[in-house]
Amino acid sequence: MSAEAADREAATSSRPCTPPQTCWFEFLLEESLLEKHLRKPCPDPAPVQLIVQFLEQASKPSINEQNQVQPPADNKRNRILKLLALKVAAHLKWDLDILEKSLSVPVLNMLLNELLCISKVPPGTKHIDMDLSALPPTTTMAILLYNRWAIRTIVQSSFPIRQVKPGPPQLSVMNQMQQEKELTENILKVLKEQAADSILVLEAALKLNKDLYVHTMRTLDLLAMEPGMVNGETESLTAGLIIKTEEMQCQVCYDLGAVYFQQGSTTSAVYENAREKFFRTKELISKIGSLSLHCSIDEKRLAGYCQACDVLAPSDNSSQQSTPYSQIHICMRSGNYQEVINIFLEDNLTLSLPVQFRQSVLRELYQKAQQGNEALDEICFKVSASNTVRDILEGRTISVQFNQLFLQPNKEKIDFLLEVCSKSINLEQASDTLKGNMAAFLKNLCLGLDDLQFVFMISSHELFITLLKDDEQKLLIEQMRKRSPGVNLCTKPVTSFYDIPASASVNIGQLEHQLILSVDPWRIRQILIELHGMTSERQFWTVSSKWEVPGVYSSVILGIKDGLTRDLVYILMAKGLHCSIVKDFVHAKQLFAACLELVTEFSPKLRQVMLNEMLLLDIHTHEAGPGQSGERPPSDLISRVRGYLEMRLPDIPLRQVVAEECVAFLLNWRENEYLTLQVPAFLLQSNPYVKMGQLLAATCKELPGPKESTQTAKDLWEVVVQICSISSQHKRGNDGRISLIKQRESTLGIMYRSELLSFIKKLREPLVLTTILSLFVKLHNVRENFVNEITAEHISIWPSSIPNLQSVDFEAVAVTVKELVRYALTINSNNHSWLIIQADIYFATNQYSAALHYYLQAGAVCSDFFNKAVPPDVYTDQVIKRMIKCCSSLNCHTQVAILCQFLREVDYKTAFKALQEQNSYDAMDSYYDYIWDVIILEYLTYLHHKRGETDKRQIVIKAIGQTELNMSNPEEVLQLAAQRRKKKFFQAMAKLYF
Repeated sequence: MSAEAADREAATSSRPCTPPQTCWFEFLLEESLLEKHLRKPCPDPAPVQLIVQFLEQASKPSINEQNQVQPPADNKRNRILKLLALKVAAHLKWDLDILEKSLSVPVLNMLLNELLCISKVPPGTKHIDMDLSALPPTTTMAILLYNRWAIRTIVQSSFPIRQVKPGPPQLSVMNQMQQEKELTENILKVLKEQAADSILVLEAALKLNKDLYVHTMRTLDLLAMEPGMVNGETESLTAGLIIKTEEMQCQVCYDLGAVYFQQGSTTSAVYENAREKFFRTKELISKIGSLSLHCSIDEKRLAGYCQACDVLAPSDNSSQQSTPYSQIHICMRSGNYQEVINIFLEDNLTLSLPVQFRQSVLRELYQKAQQGNEALDEICFKVSASNTVRDILEGRTISVQFNQLFLQPNKEKIDFLLEVCSKSINLEQASDTLKGNMAAFLKNLCLGLDDLQFVFMISSHELFITLLKDDEQKLLIEQMRKRSPGVNLCTKPVTSFYDIPASASVNIGQLEHQLILSVDPWRIRQILIELHGMTSERQFWTVSSKWEVPGVYSSVILGIKDGLTRDLVYILMAKGLHCSIVKDFVHAKQLFAACLELVTEFSPKLRQVMLNEMLLLDIHTHEAGPGQSGERPPSDLISRVRGYLEMRLPDIPLRQVVAEECVAFLLNWRENEYLTLQVPAFLLQSNPYVKMGQLLAATCKELPGPKESTQTAKDLWEVVVQICSISSQHKRGNDGRISLIKQRESTLGIMYRSELLSFIKKLREPLVLTTILSLFVKLHNVRENFVNEITAEHISIWPSSIPNLQSVDFEAVAVTVKELVRYALTINSNNHSWLIIQADIYFATNQYSAALHYYLQAGAVCSDFFNKAVPPDVYTDQVIKRMIKCCSSLNCHTQVAILCQFLREVDYKTAFKALQEQNSYDAMDSYYDYIWDVIILEYLTYLHHKRGETDKRQIVIKAIGQTELNMSNPEEVLQLAAQRRKKKFFQAMAKLYF
């Protein structure tokens, strides 16, 4: 290295790495420093910011000597700035996904025009007139980049954009935003005028059969050099970054497919072109692989496009025609609704169609039925029944719409519903969860029917007899007899197939198979005696991997010295626990009783274990049987539960779930007196579930009480806050320093949050659930602003602040609130308070359509589907304002104006502003019949007159002219008119969002 070069290197390296923020672009004018900056792991400013700043500086207008504004000067400094912007884009490999996401339309337009200019594309020349195959590869690639961006921008501009709420008005910022908006609109106008040419250019590019090259930082440097120093390198066919033909064609096909799909909304035949391009894109991706460096395709979006094109423009290929989407689309157009029902029934087995798609088909049929096609009423019921059974199988609640259609059941409806249930479950392959969901649905269906003839139709059906256990059927029949003693209901007895006779010649494998199948304790004992007589080397409790005994018990059981006794005790307990889990309580009780009789002879410890498990079994039996109909448990069962909690026998293995279930049992049956006053003091210190149960019971006893926090509520609050706290774990490094490595749940709480959540999910008492739910809602609200607050009953009894906010894991609190509401709604899907909480959660997370669904459902369940007035404590002003916000965000501005009438003081300002919006997504003038406020109607008359909308103005005038809206009417008449319109409006909204 020469001395001069060394001096220059030293001077460069001595410069600061991070220049002052005000002049960084001046600092980077030297190309070598730009490259050094871009090579940094996290350059600040980022590359896209560099492009913006370089182009802004290069496009600044100049001021002449007479102080007149002139266009940007074409001087060396501005040329260097434009070159630097191009080099940064080259560093990003001209990735349009990155550039479009970070640069505005005007900036990207300027950048690509500079690329065309430096690539020697003459300005003013139409790209369609140029022969792409005869141009240098970099020039061709520049033209393709520009035209790809042009059609992508057109497609993007057609998507609805959610308006960002502006901050405090600043004149300079507003002027700048307005200028940029106008400039963007002008550019879009030009791009749309040239769209046909851009599409032809890209179609021509698909015929090219050669690799292309795009400019790199090096080729851009060469272009900027003096002409005599380049030696023709930039004209070479291999100058720049290579873009394979397949990569170019794949990207161009995808972009063309998107623009064809967008044009198809006005010309449906174009969908065929879109389908062709998208399917070609899929072929090319499979050929080049999805990890291509220069071909960036959103494969999920591509799959959605292909699916949509399959429906809108199905090809002649039979495999594509056979997709359920295209079949349903064809059936809906041709009116073959029976085939739609058949497809839905098949889907209930495969669970492949999205629930939202099935609901949209039902909404379309419902709209057609409302237009006067009464023949569709039956079809609507059948589709709704199919959707409801799908919801039941997946654990969702029954929709209000199905309940509406099933208000007047008849034999045909019952027959079809049973047919749907039978065809929707494969009993041989279905999981226990699916069977349980279906059994619960059939049982609840019987309990909800008044006509016992229909109950008999269901209870005598083969599916009902198969899914419900014998004791569940008998219990249901007993409940029906209580309602109507004169009706004789009977069910088929379940045949026992467990008693398989054994003979001396049976081999060990067959006996082990019988041992796995049998749930008869005496048969199990006989098989084990025979097996031990054949061999003494085997441990037969290991025969089935599905025999599971809790670890606290297995160590005691496996310590039994006699092999036969050990196997028998282990297997009896494992089978008993399994029968209890699957709710076969009869066999579980037989197995536990036999095990208790066996262990009583030699082990007091195991005897107490079995008594504890039998207590838990009796709790489950009562909760699944008489408890479901509200029958209180017998007094001896409550005494045994108390005895278990107060038990102080040493060295007895205890399962946590037993204590958990016992406390939940006492809370569910309102044994608050015992939990608050009679529970021994040592239990509160040793058993966290008893402590939690006591605090919950004491708080519930004080409700409804004073609005300010009581001491009991404060104690419960502090315990839950401690459970939801987090602690920081530190580690000392080799250098002796302490570093923070992670945060975890605090161990200072009486239990972990997951344990508390598991405990709460065993509660069914509405007041207890409402209390703990309101506590978590209040805890969630402590950190939130008023806009995202969630409302709940009894929320005022909790403290309003926390001394150390940083110690609470609010993300975990938010997750817990969502899980608790979801669980609470499975207990009672018609609790309006819980439905409002669910709606508030969706509102706080900007899911406005879902929020409206639950706000409307809350009103529907407490007003007989809006046939009565919704209580004012349900639809408070805050709820109405949130519904207004939801409708506004969904661009349903007419609904906003109508809802403004529901407030205690009509919000005319918001109503008038909403009515001024012209891009409303709702039915607009068809909603005018729901407006009863004359001031709003008069404003609408003025607005339509001003816009020259004569037809709409006549509709408003007709609405004003109704005699019941005459302001001279008595107050009772005006209120009745308002109430009638409220009812019709809410019912219309419910049909829209349910």
